[in-house]
Amino acid sequence: MAKMKSLVCRECGKEYPTKAIHVCEMCFGPLEVKYNYEEIKANISRKKIEEGPRSMWRYADLLPVEGQATVGPHAGLTPMVRAKNLGAYLGLDELYIKNDTVNHPTLSFKDRVVAVALTRARELGYETVACASTGNLANSVAAHAAAAGMRSYVFIPADLEAAKVLGNLIYKPNVVEVEGNYDDVNRLCSEIAGEHQWAFVNINIRPYYAEGSKTLAFEMVEQLGWRAPDHVVAPMASGSLLTKIWKGLNEMKKLGLINAVPTKVNGAQAEGCSPIATAYKQGRDFFKPVKPKTIAKSLAIGNPADGYYALKATGESGGAMDAVSDDDVVEGIKLLAQTEGIFAETAGGVTIGVLQKLVKQGAIKRQDVTVAYITGHGLKTQEAVIDAVGRPTRIQPSLVSFQNTFKMGKNGGGDA
Repeated sequence: MAKMKSLVCRECGKEYPTKAIHVCEMCFGPLEVKYNYEEIKANISRKKIEEGPRSMWRYADLLPVEGQATVGPHAGLTPMVRAKNLGAYLGLDELYIKNDTVNHPTLSFKDRVVAVALTRARELGYETVACASTGNLANSVAAHAAAAGMRSYVFIPADLEAAKVLGNLIYKPNVVEVEGNYDDVNRLCSEIAGEHQWAFVNINIRPYYAEGSKTLAFEMVEQLGWRAPDHVVAPMASGSLLTKIWKGLNEMKKLGLINAVPTKVNGAQAEGCSPIATAYKQGRDFFKPVKPKTIAKSLAIGNPADGYYALKATGESGGAMDAVSDDDVVEGIKLLAQTEGIFAETAGGVTIGVLQKLVKQGAIKRQDVTVAYITGHGLKTQEAVIDAVGRPTRIQPSLVSFQNTFKMGKNGGGDA
């Protein structure tokens, strides 16, 4: 019996075969993978996982592929950092950073979802892959497609950060800049997907693609000694990442890998694009689309596909949502770098900024085991902080110049 039973509509429950489809023909609701948990439970165990590959594919039993990983075999299993310095600053005794700034090969959590999407696309017979992206997804699709020998098209907003544009071009995909924001790009890609037999990872392959985010929950639990934390804080763009973390935690309990899920799932957005967090704060179970205006471009989705489900997951878990200003984003990036030596992109600054707000509000307490998800490397968004970190101290090439500049005596310890 196959571990994937079907695709199922998240609204009306109608089931479909596990093909390249993503919308219910009855109610137009989104589809997701429905698993045969009885079969999975008979085959999975902590021991089997621990003896598996040193990558996210140690959780292959819980991912929507039929065979072995053929794309992205080294993605995932990124470090869980005990953030003692940042925790002391914020007043948290047990704070952890799930650090996807070092994910393989493109330094963001998107390497997880793309590895799953392209493996499944290949199983379904596709040779050309594509995506609509705010940057990180395009980088990952371009890199994984190059390694897999697949053709690729990546569609991006025309105002994307330079490092992310370069991070596409180096792999030589077909890079298409669209004059508009992400929502404009996504609408165009939906039209193209209807005309061309390509695997659009976040359109017709989306039910499989989104499942890759669950591996962040699986790894977190294993790295915490097979326990779920009290709180997680995750950035929200479409809202999919947050919903899949919540799904992954509940799957682990369903399969007997953990005993309980005490976790409150908290969402973070930038104020310049915060439709989900705004709905939460106003007590609504629906969001109103917005036009993005924020330096956190990787989160700049004004009409988030999973916004409703993110609100639902946060509500079910008893978590919270909040948003921070662009200035707070920059301060969050600097704070994480200066306390833990982790250089995050703007989405990471959003996460740290909202984490700080939730602690000040009393939503997260000192003794709570808390995990903050840092989803991409700061080298991708250098423009955001380049004017906020100062300049090097310039001296003449002499010992006197050095000592005078830093007011340093023979015993050292001087300051500039």
